[in-house]
Amino acid sequence: MTSEEIRSKFLEFFKKRGHAIIPSASLIPENDPSVLFNTAGMQPLVPYLLGAKHPAGVRIVDVQKCVRTGDIDDIGDNRHLTFFEMLGNWSLGDYFKKEAIDWSFDFLTSKEEGLGLDPNKFYVTIFKGENGIPRDEESIKIWQEVFAKHNIVAEVAGTDEKVTGNVRIIPLGVNDNFWIAGNTGPCGGDTEIFYDTKADTETGKPEGNFTELVDSFRLFEVWNNVFMEFNKTVDGKYEKLAKQNVDTGMGLERIAVVVNNKDNVFDTDIFAEILAKIHTNVTKKTNDVSDRKAERVIADHVRAAVFMIADGVYPSNTDRGYVLRRLIRRAVRYSDILGLSDTLLVELADVVINKFGKTYSNLIDNRDEIKNALSGEAEKFRRTLKDGLKHFEKIIKDQPKTISGTDAFNLFQSYGFPIEITLELAKEKNILVETKSFDEELKKHQDLSRVGAEKKFKGGLGDTSEKTIQYHTATHLLNAALRQVLGEHVMQKGSNITPDRLRFDFSHGEKMTDEQKQRVEDLINGWIKAKLPVEYKEFPKDEAEKIALHSFNEKYADIVKVCSIGAEDNFISREFCGGPHVKNTSELSGHFKIQKEEAVSAGVRRIKAILL
Repeated sequence: MTSEEIRSKFLEFFKKRGHAIIPSASLIPENDPSVLFNTAGMQPLVPYLLGAKHPAGVRIVDVQKCVRTGDIDDIGDNRHLTFFEMLGNWSLGDYFKKEAIDWSFDFLTSKEEGLGLDPNKFYVTIFKGENGIPRDEESIKIWQEVFAKHNIVAEVAGTDEKVTGNVRIIPLGVNDNFWIAGNTGPCGGDTEIFYDTKADTETGKPEGNFTELVDSFRLFEVWNNVFMEFNKTVDGKYEKLAKQNVDTGMGLERIAVVVNNKDNVFDTDIFAEILAKIHTNVTKKTNDVSDRKAERVIADHVRAAVFMIADGVYPSNTDRGYVLRRLIRRAVRYSDILGLSDTLLVELADVVINKFGKTYSNLIDNRDEIKNALSGEAEKFRRTLKDGLKHFEKIIKDQPKTISGTDAFNLFQSYGFPIEITLELAKEKNILVETKSFDEELKKHQDLSRVGAEKKFKGGLGDTSEKTIQYHTATHLLNAALRQVLGEHVMQKGSNITPDRLRFDFSHGEKMTDEQKQRVEDLINGWIKAKLPVEYKEFPKDEAEKIALHSFNEKYADIVKVCSIGAEDNFISREFCGGPHVKNTSELSGHFKIQKEEAVSAGVRRIKAILL
């Protein structure tokens, strides 16, 4: 069963059960300051999990694009990926534990509507109760009933978490079975579903400690049902949500492994074509294990880079642009290890676009932009890579046991070596890197450390304070003014808004003149003084696309929100937008002033502005 068939089956299964299909949100979070990328299917839906009404109703289903880079060193094993697709069905104050568990197992095991997997190969975990929250006895009872329908006795493991005999249900603590996307927000206990990958080749049921069975890949996690009952506040309290929600997630890549009886994500159709192209172009051989890892790293990183660029991320030394940069540069290094041609990464981008373009049309729409950004960054890195490697060899000749933080930072600053590359080179030669002092050097230069700094807002709105909301409305005025002054080719490429200022990225090929900047300021300040109304309305997508500005790189739900600024017969701005705004431009306290206008990447400019 191909990944396309699995994706389609999942959506159709839940559509028949009253769920509206919604499109994937961008990889770039719209209003979430806690992450650089959407790392889980629930993140774009947080407002609705907290009680806001979703235009599509109380039952929805989607396939969400996600990026996680915390496990970058594990890329190349059988399950870790940087970019992945998360299949999810959602109940927004509607059904709860019983329906979620029943339907998840039905989809996994049904031969007619689902994946037709053997019920005897499944094991599950539930929340054992911690932090004043009791054990999830309800889920235990539901699971025992579900297994009983298939004539399977499902006993509950003890505190030793040992799988033996008829044990099918393993209670685990907060670290394993209590889910929250960040430090705060919607959360709750969950139940995870695991598949026995070796039942056909090994005699008997799995026996032993549950964690060890997972670490050895005997039991493979395929689905997670999160029962969101709480909202964790900034002071660590768990407050009951007004409505209970269900958030489920099943990685497409992982379930493709199970359905097709493979032992790793790279042996599925998802990666088959890109790996084949890499393998046939290898000109240098070291050993099978390291070569295979190198090929997998390249495949993973190029795929992730293609999706990032398509969603408006460009290589840089900060924030999500740095994540993209390190992925491309890592791919370049592994590409050179295998002796691949300088142009192959761009050729691989075409393979990815052709594979996923039918599902994500913005890949096809942005093909040239993706390839240009990828090739540009690869060329830039290759220009310094040779000299950087020479400098690395000089460092370890003078200091054969340890690379200082200062030297590691110099490799980063002068030669463009992400710390991961320095660490990998050092590991190959059994040399230590003083990462702590490296981090201190970065803090001095206000560079990489800002990715994790608590006071730096990483994307969209930094918060929903009064001043931030004012700046959010100001970005809409700025976009409208830029389109009037520079032309209608101007489109938003990203924003970052805090209570202190706005940052706005837009498409434009040359530096703005002082006269152009002044005209933009004059337009915006005129609109502020004009006391223009700001309002939201919901429209069917087809109608909204005819009247409002929107990204052609994204898919939207059937019903969308449009923010309009100005009188009914003379709108200054009309854009797709779900974030908070002032009700009138007169609420923008101050005089709009552009502080800086600069290049971000080829064809993309950035404005930083304030309300004085």
